[in-house]
Amino acid sequence: MSQPLAIFLMGPTASGKTAAAVELVQKLPVELISVDSALVYRDMDIGTAKPDAATLAVAPHHLIDVIAPTEAYSAAQFRADALRLMGEITARGNTPVLVGGTMLYFNALQHGLHDLPEADPALRAQLDAEAAERGWPAMHAKLAVLDSVTAARLEPNDSQRIERALEIVLSSGKPMSQWLAEQKTETLPRRLLKLALLPSERAALHERIALRFDQMLAGGLIDEVLGLRERYALQPDMPSMRCVGYRQAWRYLDGDIDLEELRNTGIYATRQLAKRQMTWLRGMDDIFTVDCLDSDLVRQVESEVKQALDFTTN
Repeated sequence: MSQPLAIFLMGPTASGKTAAAVELVQKLPVELISVDSALVYRDMDIGTAKPDAATLAVAPHHLIDVIAPTEAYSAAQFRADALRLMGEITARGNTPVLVGGTMLYFNALQHGLHDLPEADPALRAQLDAEAAERGWPAMHAKLAVLDSVTAARLEPNDSQRIERALEIVLSSGKPMSQWLAEQKTETLPRRLLKLALLPSERAALHERIALRFDQMLAGGLIDEVLGLRERYALQPDMPSMRCVGYRQAWRYLDGDIDLEELRNTGIYATRQLAKRQMTWLRGMDDIFTVDCLDSDLVRQVESEVKQALDFTTN
């Protein structure tokens, strides 16, 4: 109980995490750390639903706009940055609130990371060439033969993670799932309050997702991606351009799909993302669930955080 407090404010896309976090930082001695693998990219604002300048002025978020879209940002980098920031925030007399929907980052922060084999550039180049010829669903099927446990938790088009899992099993002879099972990790030295914003009706969340995607399109998502392509030396397989919305807009600009298909596939992909986020959350221990559709959402979140802060103070 002597460990300092950290608060996880988690939820699927469009669950109202940002609005709740903004209220918290204006009323309580907390600072916000973004836990979002898309918000780390500079100049990617519309498709990531990044808080606007006015919002960030009253509720600053750490770990927003930290790298260019041509760069990559790993769970290990996030954990290192988040631990450093949490220490600085505590030293200032505040409590860190980690807010976002990248569940892999939350998991890495709380439970630590495994010591996996280093990257093999030559093997990775071979896998890239094979994927270009056969496609990532075929590579996913190949992984299912070599490491069925890891393949079962990955989407057939999750190129980055499929490639990494194949690289590990082919270079070491041991599946990633076995590496993970055999290793102990370093847990987070914090007392945690884990709040999960989950919908009581999935259909209502789907309506929110569709509305928000339409707002992104109306707000200039296509022009944003066009500008990114003109400004940066981007490729469609880069992590930034695999983000939901961006990969669909890229295909539209290449003439592979029309506007209606851009909208439909973008909304579908966002729903699938939300489904995976909710699966992560329902598998977590010790979470306090709040209905993200409840009109009293912000008050409930604020009440739980206040209780945790008061307990820490007293």
